[in-house]
Amino acid sequence: MQKLFDEVASLDKRCYEEFGLSEDILMEHAANGIAQFIRAEFDKKSSVVVACGSGNNGADGLALARLLHGDYNVKIFYVREPKSPMATLQLDRAHAIGVKSTIELNECDVLVDALYGTGFSRDFDYEAQAVMQTINNLDAYKIACDIPSGIKKNGECDKDTFVADMTLTMGALKKSMFSDAAKEFMGKIRVIDLGISRTTYESSSNWNLLDMDDLKLPYRYLKNTHKGTFGHLAVLGGQKVGASMLSGLAALKFGTGLVTMVSKSEPLNMPHAMMHSPTKPQNTTALALGMGLGYDFDKKILDSCLDNSLPIIADADIFHMDIVLKLLKRKNIVLTPHPKEFVALLRLSKIANISIQELQKNRFKYTKEFCTKYPLVTLLLKGANVIIGQNEQYFINAYGTSALAKGGSGDVLSGLIASLLAQGYSALDAAKNASLSHTRLMQNYKGADFSLTPEDLIQGIGNL
Repeated sequence: MQKLFDEVASLDKRCYEEFGLSEDILMEHAANGIAQFIRAEFDKKSSVVVACGSGNNGADGLALARLLHGDYNVKIFYVREPKSPMATLQLDRAHAIGVKSTIELNECDVLVDALYGTGFSRDFDYEAQAVMQTINNLDAYKIACDIPSGIKKNGECDKDTFVADMTLTMGALKKSMFSDAAKEFMGKIRVIDLGISRTTYESSSNWNLLDMDDLKLPYRYLKNTHKGTFGHLAVLGGQKVGASMLSGLAALKFGTGLVTMVSKSEPLNMPHAMMHSPTKPQNTTALALGMGLGYDFDKKILDSCLDNSLPIIADADIFHMDIVLKLLKRKNIVLTPHPKEFVALLRLSKIANISIQELQKNRFKYTKEFCTKYPLVTLLLKGANVIIGQNEQYFINAYGTSALAKGGSGDVLSGLIASLLAQGYSALDAAKNASLSHTRLMQNYKGADFSLTPEDLIQGIGNL
């Protein structure tokens, strides 16, 4: 697990005030980190263009050009003259050893984006648009210095944002790098140390990036057991019973001892391994509802299923119904909306009346607002990068890809979460581990990304 930060200026300041490091020292380490990467990946005499802005991101690029000069064919490209004191100093140093500048962006082996950095907060003007379009069209290996130019602090991205093959970020990971929109532009990501170890540089943070090493699967360590040892999940059936079946099958495959479909009548083609009941079984240890619920369901069954304090996973149609407001008062509950459903939930809970587009621009903000108002609830907001929040703890799973963008994929995720709840995981742990498992199933799939189906995901659970 890695920490995420809104900004690192305060971390830089701590280096100056507590550790006796200067801005110049940090900058030299930043530039040297990029130089080491280029030296490891590209032969000497390769052509390198460093596109520099007028501020300190540009200063990092100017220092890089100086470090590579002599071994590489390095040129500096800048739209505007340096303005910050460090940028001016670094330009003087680069010129002093003979680094050349260019006014044209031509083909090169490596192009480094050191134009705007994390302080970017506006839209590109016409001149910047033209430059960014030219840069993005160049046939070169593209490296972003700290963050691709065009990504704003909230994760919103200009349409001409720099498209990186590799982002070498300074000191620590920034939260804005893991918005849904930023995923198109980040490429691979590495963190560069700035003269002290990363653990020393970083402070505490409520936001974290999940790693696959954080995954804890429901292995069976006990020997004297029976099927009831591993929980009994009740899945509420509804109008589109196929979605509930997918969740139930995923839960069985992920270790739940018993799974029962709760509905007025037994659906056709019920899987043999699943049971059916018109009422919630007495030994139920967790509930799953909302998947394929629709509006043609037995309200009495729904009400009876909720008359308890059992752990719950709620998904899909439930977010458009007033009954969800009752669920928000419960403990040990996981909500798994996609953006359209979360917008409906925000409206019902009177947090915000916004469009999907507004949500996607500010996913971090509205996740935090919801979790602040409902601190007992665990929220899993689906997207290109999944956000999981509970109270003041937030986690991002950035492993997902478009392979999971298919009907039924979310029902499998619900089943994974439900399975862990039934087996005794806390709501937050169930959400984190199920989400990581979901994305690992996608990674393990051997077929073409467009061909992945919910059944493929379920089949792959046994190989996690």
